[in-house]
Amino acid sequence: MKGGLRPRFWVEVTLATLSGVALLLDLVSKEWIEFVFRVDPDHGSGLLEAVIVVVCLAATVISSMTARREWRRAAAAA
Repeated sequence: MKGGLRPRFWVEVTLATLSGVALLLDLVSKEWIEFVFRVDPDHGSGLLEAVIVVVCLAATVISSMTARREWRRAAAAA
């Protein structure tokens, strides 16, 4: 079945993985933006980090769902 998977599947899996890692990073350390970029864009309120958590969660869920649909499409075609 691996041959039946389109490149789209691998893009979706990669996006789900990267957004999941970013989500975990943000949940573990709320100060990573300030540490990495040496700026405080939200002036300590944590709003930017909260937005990043929500966006990463949405990207992870959506990418995972579309990759699963692609996997099932390939399985049905095989």
